[in-house]
Amino acid sequence: MGDLLFLAHRMPFPPDRGDKIRAYHLLRHLARNHRLHLVAFADDPDDLRHQDGLAAYAATRTIVWRDAPTVWTGARALLQRRPVSLVAFADPAARRAMDALLAAEPIETIFLFSSQMAQYLPPAPRQRVIMDFVDMDSAKFAAYAEGGRGPMAWVHRREASLLLAHERRVAGAADASLFVSEAEAALFRARTNASHVYAIENGIDTVFYDPASRFEPTGGAGPLLVFTGQMDYRPNVEAVTWFADKVFPRVRLAHSAARFAIVGRAPTQAVQALAERPGILVTGTVPDVRDWLAAAALVVAPLQLARGIQNKVLEGMAMARAVVASPAAAEGIDHAGTLCVAEGADAFGDAVLRLLDAPDTATALGAAARARVIARYSWDARLAPLDALLEAPARQRHQRGGVRGDRLVPGRYDADHERRR
Repeated sequence: MGDLLFLAHRMPFPPDRGDKIRAYHLLRHLARNHRLHLVAFADDPDDLRHQDGLAAYAATRTIVWRDAPTVWTGARALLQRRPVSLVAFADPAARRAMDALLAAEPIETIFLFSSQMAQYLPPAPRQRVIMDFVDMDSAKFAAYAEGGRGPMAWVHRREASLLLAHERRVAGAADASLFVSEAEAALFRARTNASHVYAIENGIDTVFYDPASRFEPTGGAGPLLVFTGQMDYRPNVEAVTWFADKVFPRVRLAHSAARFAIVGRAPTQAVQALAERPGILVTGTVPDVRDWLAAAALVVAPLQLARGIQNKVLEGMAMARAVVASPAAAEGIDHAGTLCVAEGADAFGDAVLRLLDAPDTATALGAAARARVIARYSWDARLAPLDALLEAPARQRHQRGGVRGDRLVPGRYDADHERRR
């Protein structure tokens, strides 16, 4: 089906966090029918040691090192009147790599993973363009602004507004815009009036996440509650802090030996400080998250802000663990009642205690959850709709412009017409 250029804001290997998991499975799926070229950023030195893991999928691989954003990133964004999210990923080396590939290789499709990468599209691209937004980032920053105050609320409102305009422009330049759930796709359609918007859901590898496999014991006694995630990501930090403050003390009153394990790399200082409280463990990076899931009495996902489908929830379900999730964490997952969904500290605590007091009920719920993800969330089934999108003819190029930086570059029609389409 021709050569495909895959651009990602983070190197999709090893697949050890939410965005990388989705990108990895997309890459693997697309490589079945395309000669694939990868341009991606890396921001973790450990990732650079795993580049060979991409050789099976990508004929050419360009990995560009990206330093962490600094205060100067924000200053440049203000001066350039651009979203910080785009300026943080603006890099001449990535642009040179993409331009060189487009000049040297017979690229038929450009696949963009995360809206930050749309700034690398050429003006009026000849290729088919598939934009995987994954989530609607502008909505995330709008939620931050609503829940904040002071200067940071202004920063988040600015970011939300600029990103929404960017998302509209990118959707206008793409043949298809993808989101991780129908709820997220519907939100995007409503806020942008965009067309050619589709939901491509996340899946789960139920062979890898198999509770019947052998796992290393994590040690310790008493019922273990587990939360997994990248622990410098704000929604995860807020989730575990909320649980530690509002729910876990009540759990400890009823089950004095109960433990709460926060499992994930790069814990912030605020997260590390939680380990000073009785019964709370902060692991940092672990060799295999499945060891902790296998040892869990329950998996908890108390996110107050979440976008799309949460891999952490699917992983807990696949490991046949009862999962107590907030409505935000459960949204977008077709769980058919195999998740325990609870809103607010009292209801969440009630759900946790009810399952801890009835381990047979928790075991049965976990078994039903695993059966559900096996039936509904295999990666092959979730990604199959992509093939039809890639077989369809690209929209006519004279009806579509491109995106240069974060500006729309019209084709033969003028900018006013392009905005009205």
